[in-house]
Amino acid sequence: MKKALAAIAFILALAVVPHSLFAQTNIAASITHLEQVWADAQKAGDAANVAPLLADNFINTDVDGNRSGKSELLSNLKGGKWEQNEISDVKVSVYGDTAIATGAWVGKGVDGDGTKVVKDGKWQCVASQQTAVKK
Repeated sequence: MKKALAAIAFILALAVVPHSLFAQTNIAASITHLEQVWADAQKAGDAANVAPLLADNFINTDVDGNRSGKSELLSNLKGGKWEQNEISDVKVSVYGDTAIATGAWVGKGVDGDGTKVVKDGKWQCVASQQTAVKK
């Protein structure tokens, strides 16, 4: 009887683990997709497609340590055109209803990080930070 209970507990544990990993994989894929949407919209100077990705209290810290909010970032984005604006090596860590995305951004040679949270049932970026990469 003890062997049967142990086997059932082990099977139930296996059933829970893949679901949890699957959920985190889906969240990571969603966040990676949102990062790509942001990069594509930024390249085209399309602030309207970036706006819903950012929380109202979004804060950005640039490579010089200057901070700006959502409205300033969107204002600077409008009409901008980039010859190159690409992201790569995006890694997402999920902590419940918070996710942190890190990766590389090529356009001016900096790395960027972003912290996302679930707000009103959708993922939004609440913070972004860039760090200069020495060549």
